[in-house]
Amino acid sequence: MGRFSVMNHLVIFSVFLSSVLVYRGDAGVTSSFIRSEWPAVDIPLDHHVFKIPKGYNAPQQVHITQGDYDGKAVIISWVTPDEPGSSKVYYGAVQGKYEFVAEGTYHNYTFYKYKSGFIHHCLVSGLEHDTKYYYKIESGDSSREFWFVTPPEVHPDASYKFGIIGDMGQTFNSLSTLEHYMQSGAQAVLFLGDLSYADRYEYNDVGVRWDSWGRFVEPSTAYQPWLWSAGNHEVDYMPYMGEVTPFRNYLQRYTTPYLASKSSSPLWYAVRRASAHIIVLSSYSPFVKYTPQWHWLSEELKRVDREKTPWLIVLMHVPIYNSNEAHFMEGESMRAVFEEWFVEHKVDVIFAGHVHAYERSYRISNVRYNVSSGDRFPVPDKSAPVYITVGDGGNQEGLAGRFREPQPDYSAFREASYGHSTLDIKNRTHAIYHWNRNDDGKKVATDEFVLHNQYWGKNIRRRKLKKHYIKSVVAGGWIAT
Repeated sequence: MGRFSVMNHLVIFSVFLSSVLVYRGDAGVTSSFIRSEWPAVDIPLDHHVFKIPKGYNAPQQVHITQGDYDGKAVIISWVTPDEPGSSKVYYGAVQGKYEFVAEGTYHNYTFYKYKSGFIHHCLVSGLEHDTKYYYKIESGDSSREFWFVTPPEVHPDASYKFGIIGDMGQTFNSLSTLEHYMQSGAQAVLFLGDLSYADRYEYNDVGVRWDSWGRFVEPSTAYQPWLWSAGNHEVDYMPYMGEVTPFRNYLQRYTTPYLASKSSSPLWYAVRRASAHIIVLSSYSPFVKYTPQWHWLSEELKRVDREKTPWLIVLMHVPIYNSNEAHFMEGESMRAVFEEWFVEHKVDVIFAGHVHAYERSYRISNVRYNVSSGDRFPVPDKSAPVYITVGDGGNQEGLAGRFREPQPDYSAFREASYGHSTLDIKNRTHAIYHWNRNDDGKKVATDEFVLHNQYWGKNIRRRKLKKHYIKSVVAGGWIAT
């Protein structure tokens, strides 16, 4: 018997065993790994990771995000600290030859007695798919050059690799996460909220730490889009300072293409990128029935076309399923409102942050209970998403190391370590998911599985397959979904 035949038989046997365990409802793995970590304190402001670019009024805090619905535009943002300078972006497909120019807008704002630099946002549209563009931004005699690559055209078999990061902050643990992520080969970041943790400071230092975080992440954000979602640390509600407008710092600095998806707020929106339809929700904006976010999501789910974008991904900050003592059941209200929609539309995966640990669920739902009757506990559900919490970016609040015991039946794997994830979409039927703890480096995935598409995977299974599987390296076997 050949090596591949032996492996196939082993796989089939392990699939059978683990599928029995899943449908018995047995819980998964709680990692016993205890990682070493740097102290959960922010990096000093004089550290080189916060260095200010050379030159008077040189552009800094450069970051890009998707600028339209289908990936043919980017929004490029930056700050000039001393005076407005130019809001123009020069760009082209050949390095050093900038055939095109786009002009944006600028503004500044105050927060307590802090006065921001001049914040520029420039929409660069009409781009070609799957093309590397070089761009230059300048202010007087100071200029800086960067590049980015547009995604492939929206297509069901377009491959694409996303990074997933949440709750990052600006500690040495955050730096480790960023450096490990930048070695992953991912092409864009799905950011799950809680950016700078500047709200841990007071008075003028709040704005100062928003600035330092913008410089801290620039080695990645200037070269590839980060798709933003907001967390509780973006609210910045500080009445003792006279600052009572939620999300004020965040919304001034980080923009989203919300109008392209007919959203009324930059806090919730959707984009299509390669073969993925990505929906971003706001955990800290009204979402109950009849609110703007509720109406918008209802309509956006109808616009999803799985024939074109088979991968349906939802981002939020507060996890719906969470077995950690930290923030336990904080996502229950959103679950009660939206979970039935997630199951009905067969969402593939939902990523959340907030809890400073890692956890992955089985495909489960709790939509059969209506307060007075029905199953009161989550049950296996092949139409449900996989729920993954990646709130372990490295911030100064430290890790959430206390998981509830016993481990719930719906929880497949959980560990309190810093890290990041990647979702490598291969085609319309499957994607490879990795979670890496920072200690392991880029080559060792602590949790790894093959995610089969809820729409095309099931269609193919009806024709060719009897079952549908997820590989879990940590669990030491294969898990059926």
